[in-house]
Amino acid sequence: MSERLTHAEYQAIAAQLEPTGMSFINGAFRPAMSGATFTTFNPATDEPICAVAQCNADDVAFAVEKARQAFDDGRWHKQPPAERKEVLITLAKLIKRHRHELAVLESLDSGKPVADCADVDIPETINTLLWHAEAIDKLYDQVAPTGNDAIALVVREPIGVVAAILPWNFPLLMLAWKIAPALAAGCSVIVKPAEQTTLTALRVAELALEAGVPRGVLNVIPGTGPDVGAPLGLHAEVDMVTFTGSTETGRRFLRYAADSNLKKVVLELGGKNPCIVLDDAENLDRVAEHICAAAFWNMGENCSAGSRLIVQQGVKDALMQRVLKHLEEWRLGDPLDPQHALGALIDGQHLEKVSAYIEQGKAAGYVLLAGGNLDGSPFVAPTIFDGVSPNDPLAQEEIFGPVLSVITVNSFDEAMKVANDTAYGLAASVFTASNRRALRAGQLLRAGTVTINCYGEGDISTPFGGFKQSGFGGRDNSIHAHDQYTELKTVWIDIGDDAIDGNTD
Repeated sequence: MSERLTHAEYQAIAAQLEPTGMSFINGAFRPAMSGATFTTFNPATDEPICAVAQCNADDVAFAVEKARQAFDDGRWHKQPPAERKEVLITLAKLIKRHRHELAVLESLDSGKPVADCADVDIPETINTLLWHAEAIDKLYDQVAPTGNDAIALVVREPIGVVAAILPWNFPLLMLAWKIAPALAAGCSVIVKPAEQTTLTALRVAELALEAGVPRGVLNVIPGTGPDVGAPLGLHAEVDMVTFTGSTETGRRFLRYAADSNLKKVVLELGGKNPCIVLDDAENLDRVAEHICAAAFWNMGENCSAGSRLIVQQGVKDALMQRVLKHLEEWRLGDPLDPQHALGALIDGQHLEKVSAYIEQGKAAGYVLLAGGNLDGSPFVAPTIFDGVSPNDPLAQEEIFGPVLSVITVNSFDEAMKVANDTAYGLAASVFTASNRRALRAGQLLRAGTVTINCYGEGDISTPFGGFKQSGFGGRDNSIHAHDQYTELKTVWIDIGDDAIDGNTD
C-alpha cells in the first residue's frame, strides 16, 4: 500500500507543501490568542518549515469549552454506532489518499526516514483507525447475573473530554493510537502534539473534519508542555489525560490530576528493554537482524527499543560477528531518500543528550564495536558498546538514541536477573530454541510485551504498555484501549411484582 516513491518524487512533494501551524479548534484553524508563534525546523537540515501557533492556557480554556459543548450536546457520541464507524472509515480513506503528502510532512517535521513513514507509520495509522472503527458496532454490554427480582445492566459510556499528549518520535502513529479508540468510544478529544512535531496532527484534524467528525470533537493545540500540557492536565473540565512520553513528565500529569479533579490518567512511558540471546538460539543471522532493528530502528528514538543486548557467553562471538555484518545495511543520510534507513535526531538538545551518553561509554573504557564518531551533525551512526556493566547508566537509563549496550551473562537465571534489574518494564525479547526456556522467560520477565524469537510490539489486536515506571493506568491498542476511554455504569432495575410475589398487605 505504501507505493514507495523515488527520492526525486519525495523532494518534489516537499517543495510543494504549504503546511499550516495554526491551532485547530472547533473545526477551524486559528492563531494563538496571544498572537505568539514559534518556528518548527527540519531536523535534518535545520531549515525552517513554518511558523506554529504558540498557544497557552487561554487557548486551552477555549478548546476545552468547545470540546465540552460538543460532548454535552451529543453531536458525536449520540450518533448511531454505525454512523460513527463510517466517519472513521472515511477518515482512514482520506489519510490513504493523502499518504504521500503525510509521509513527506512527517519526515520533514521529525527527521524520520520517509521510507519508514511510508511503509510503517502511514499503513499502521490507517489500520488503527479501521480496527477501532470496526469495533464500534461490535461491542456488547452485559447483563449481570442477579436474582429473579432484578435485572442489572452493565453499560459503557464515553468518559467525556480527553486530552491526548503526544510524543515526537511517532507523531502520526501515536496520534492514531490515541484518537482512534477515543473517537470510537464517543469522546471529544484535544490533542497536544509535541512542539517539535505538530504539522501532521493538524493536517489529520483537517481531514477528520472533511470526513464528518463534528466541530469541537477533535481539536489540536500546538505549544509547549508548560503552556499547553500543564493547563490541560489541571483543567477541571478535562475528564481524562492519555500521555505518551518520558517518565518524569508522566509523573507531572499524576500531580496535575491530584491537584485538579482527579481525572483519569493513562501513561505510556519510557523503557530500557532487553534483547536476550541464550546459547541455544538458532539462526543467528536472523537473530542479528532482529537485534539491529530493535536497537536502531527510528534512530533508537523508540520507547520499546531493545537498547540492552543480554547474551550468553557461549554464543556471543558468533552473534556479534553477524550483528556487525547486518549493521552495514543500515544506511544513514537524507531522510527523504528512501534508500536511507536512518535519519536525523529530533533536535540539537536531544543530540547533546545522546552524544553525552556515547562519550560516557568511551570514558568508561567499554569496547566500542561500531559508531561513536560524533561530528556535530544531527546524524548519529549506530553505536555499540561491549562489556557494559549492568549497573552502568548506559544499561539503566533510557538514552532514546542509536546506542546498544552489550552485557555478557553465563546462565539463563543470570540473564533473567539482569533483564529485570531496571526501573522500567515495557518490552523484552528472548531468543532460544527451547520452548521450556521461552515459556519460563515469558513468565519471569517483568514487561508488558515479551516477544519470543523476534523483536516487535505485537499488533493492533494486542495491548501495549508497561510494568513499573514504564506505564500506568491502561494500555494502548486492542479492545483494552477502547475500554479505557469509557466508564462502566450499572443500571439496576427492580422487576419484582408485589401482587405476583404475594407481598401485598
